[in-house]
Order: sequence, then C-alpha cells, then structure tokens
Amino acid sequence: MYTVIFEADTRAGRLFDQWLIAIILLSVAMVVVDSVQGLGDNYKRAFTAMEWLFTVAFTVEYVARLVCVRHPMRYALSFFGIIDLLALLPTYVALLVPEVHALIDVRVLRLLRVFRVFKLTAYVAEYQALGRALAASRRKILVFLSAVLMIVLVMGTVMYVVEGPGNGFSSIPTSVYWAITTMTTVGFGDITPKTDLGRLIASMMMLLGWGTLAVPTGIVTAEISAARFAHAPPPTTRTCHECLTEGHAPEAQFCMHCGARLPAYQTGTATL
Repeated sequence: MYTVIFEADTRAGRLFDQWLIAIILLSVAMVVVDSVQGLGDNYKRAFTAMEWLFTVAFTVEYVARLVCVRHPMRYALSFFGIIDLLALLPTYVALLVPEVHALIDVRVLRLLRVFRVFKLTAYVAEYQALGRALAASRRKILVFLSAVLMIVLVMGTVMYVVEGPGNGFSSIPTSVYWAITTMTTVGFGDITPKTDLGRLIASMMMLLGWGTLAVPTGIVTAEISAARFAHAPPPTTRTCHECLTEGHAPEAQFCMHCGARLPAYQTGTATL
C-alpha cells in the first residue's frame, strides 16, 4: 500500500496517482462550474452529490496515507499532509458554515504532485535543476534585491522632494511604490510626474529597469549552465518510510536525510 500510494515508479503507483489527479481536476472543475449563476441552482442536487462523492474519496485516500506510514503524525504535519487535510475540511465544515464551501478550491494545490505522476522524467529533471540553480544563486539574488531596494528607496525619496504631494507623491512610501512600478516597467499610471525634472528621473528609472531585469536572469542562467556539466542520477519517487524524503537513487541502501535503511526499490519492471 505504501509503494502504491507514495511512490510512482510502479505501474500500480502510476495508475493511483493518475486517477487521483483526475478526481482532483474533476472536483475543482465542479466547484468552478457550480459558481456560475444559474447552473448552481438548476443542478444543485447533482453538484452536492458529486461533491460528497469526491470528499469521501479524498477522505479514504487521506486515511490510507495515515495508515500505511510508520509515523502518521509526521505525515499529517507535513506540507502535503496539511494540504490533504485542507482538501477535506471545507465540505465537512460547510455543513455548519455554508460560506466555507468556496474554500474547496484549495484542492488545486495538491496538483503539485503532477511532476511525478506521469513519469515525465525530462520535466522532473529540469524542475530539480531549476531548484538547484535558484538555491546556488540565492545569495547573489539577495544582494541584487537589496541593491534594487536601495535604489527605489533613494529615487522614491528624490521624487517626493521633486514632485511633492501636489502631484500625487503624498509620502515617501507612496513615492517608493511609484519607483517600484516604474523600475519594473509595469507603470500603472495612477501616479505620474508632472515636472520636467521628475519626467527626466522617471525616464532614467525606466531605462535602468530594463537592465536590472536582466541581472537575475543571467545569474540563474549561469548556474543552470554550470549544472549541465554535472552528471546527476535519474530522479525517482523512491521515499524513506521513516522521514518520507523523496528522490533516493535506485541503488541507495540508506536514507540521505535521516540515515534509515531503505526497503528494496520497486519499479514497474523489476525490484532492485
């Protein structure tokens, strides 16, 4: 049961996850359609019956996950465990508070599992490569963001002095907001400079924004290019029964996180 529910390297595990994703999509689609004026009233009984059918299915799945793990509370307090619980509570709570019914859309968060469901190795590998690149460049990105923060703070203060409250720059925080929208080239237009000096500063910030947007892209791209030369093993959904850490190598014997011994690796063709 654990292999089928928590891992997708076996045929049964892939089928389980594919059916689960299909049920989630149908459930979210039903909630969206139910919100359309007219449809919700005309097919209220059908929508209610389908929602309870989906809720019972999710409840059985959630209980099965708690039963087959060695540490139920550890899973219940994990990210996906909390998401699974939130997917159940709205329907039950809606019996007492009908307004909570709209929160059923939180089930869409469970679609994060889509990266391992259909065994799209190429997409999973690129996802993990992007995560490693962002982690490796986090200090550079933080330094870059701090520099941008200093620029918008200084330029926002300057614009507050140059334009003043009469032209919409009523305070330094408002001026900083304008500087952020201008530097990111969004430009909502709710606040615009009226003086020639203010327009000159705004033009400089727009041109500066083009350059600053390219900096984080170059940092992450450089890390991704460097990571391409590393030979990482193919990703798996093999999990540790103790800490539920996912992604162990097929030949691994111990968990890379807690050190517990791993069970035999099961795939759709053979057991390693």
